[in-house]
Amino acid sequence: MNQSKLFFITGVSSGFGRALATEAMNTGHRVVGTVRNQQAKEAFEAVAPGQCFGRILDVTDFDAIAPLVNATEQDIGAVDVLVNNAGYGHEGIMEESPLSEALHQFDVNVFGAVAVIKAFLPYFRTRRAGHILNITSMGGFITMPGISYYCGSKFALQGISETLSKELKPFNIKVTAIQPGSFRTDWAGRSMVRSPRSINDYDHSFGPIRETREKRSGHQPGDPLKAARAILHLLNHPEPPASLLLGSDAVTFVRDKLQQMTADIAAWEEVSRSTDG
Repeated sequence: MNQSKLFFITGVSSGFGRALATEAMNTGHRVVGTVRNQQAKEAFEAVAPGQCFGRILDVTDFDAIAPLVNATEQDIGAVDVLVNNAGYGHEGIMEESPLSEALHQFDVNVFGAVAVIKAFLPYFRTRRAGHILNITSMGGFITMPGISYYCGSKFALQGISETLSKELKPFNIKVTAIQPGSFRTDWAGRSMVRSPRSINDYDHSFGPIRETREKRSGHQPGDPLKAARAILHLLNHPEPPASLLLGSDAVTFVRDKLQQMTADIAAWEEVSRSTDG
């Protein structure tokens, strides 16, 4: 990149957040990264002293977000790139998964991101500059059994992100939803919350899916470092897309769904159009 930028990235302890923060610093940028505790803050700031700034934040502590953003802008500088990366995956058959898990999944993956965006928007709008990157998922467009709460949260963030890209275009603020496929992060391992099994009827259909997902953790095809480089490359583009798929599996699955959607629309078009007037 031609000039140094200031990034604000939520969730830099591991996964995409850590990879992107590291690669951004390696290419000369400064990074404010949020973490969950003091130990993680110290570990992050040790990566590149003076170039990275750790801040403790739980994105579900909505009241703490605006003061942190304001302090960042005043004490460190004008943020150029906001990356909403903090999130986790919930896995469980919906019938077996308590409603409290759905609420928490949306608090972290959706409402936390919304609160951070809303805190930064007055600054970005005043400057007529800024790029917002929302890490959604291929699960924000395609679905798989056992992750209904997760897909629901990512569909929501995807919809919010795409709408924002239109609302903010007049102010030269760019918004891109990053939709990764399966990457070697902690998503399916340490970071995943799994509801316990309780209904035997789902054993045959869901048992093998959960087992396969657990075994694949750490062996997924996607390389987080290459994803970070792709994201940094995107920031240089004068007309970045509203959504960017990352990973061959994401491209394949999304294309398959689009083909099925096109076929369904054609098959039911007469019924669909019959409701006019």
